[in-house]
Amino acid sequence: MESKELTEKIIGCAMKVHTTLGNGFQEVIYQRALSIEMSKAGLAYARELDMDIFYDGIEIGKRRVDFFVENLIMVELKAIISLEEVHLAQAMNYLKAYKMKIGLLINFGSKSFQFKRVHNNKML
Repeated sequence: MESKELTEKIIGCAMKVHTTLGNGFQEVIYQRALSIEMSKAGLAYARELDMDIFYDGIEIGKRRVDFFVENLIMVELKAIISLEEVHLAQAMNYLKAYKMKIGLLINFGSKSFQFKRVHNNKML
């Protein structure tokens, strides 16, 4: 499955979760619901996978991303009123750190469903 088709499938799953649950829950509730929808859609994913963060070749910490889907797409979830530039920057930094090309930043906290496709320009 190519990246565009895959991201559209993930977004569709997330939209179903948002339509069903609405806004107002904690992020972990949306994460669990999205994992059910992605399983029903036949998507392979890893949830809350710990990744090492390096600086100048030295491990300086760990970060847990919400989902890696089909080993191609990083998915970061939020449950906040509105996405801001800092959240987009965070998602872009994760892509660089994990050496991933494409990611999705999905927000379940607003009344209207929000998502952003994020690209690692160094890998395109």
